[in-house]
Amino acid sequence: MKYCSHCGKEIDDAAVFCVHCGATVAAPQQPMAPINADAPSAGFAVLGFFFPLIGLILYLCWKDQQPLKAKSCGKGALIGVIVEVSLAIIFVIFAGALFAGVVGSLIGEYGSIAF
Repeated sequence: MKYCSHCGKEIDDAAVFCVHCGATVAAPQQPMAPINADAPSAGFAVLGFFFPLIGLILYLCWKDQQPLKAKSCGKGALIGVIVEVSLAIIFVIFAGALFAGVVGSLIGEYGSIAF
């Protein structure tokens, strides 16, 4: 048996209204467990890949509160930086080879180049 929160009299456990005073009886509230929204996120990994600075900032902000999301951002940022540096190195190599080819063909055609 439970008691009415308004008049204090004993009422049935399944009662919605108090039979003595007519007040609505509220069911006792269960404390809600905090919702943990931390999960690995492919979206944040992609964001970190294309914008490594944002991925690094999100990693540093979330590393204590949401470690799984932070790890996704950090991985995306790290992979993005590695890919960007690799592409820059490849570009420099190809640009150097192209430049050497152009200069070599000019030297072959004219014999020497005076700057």
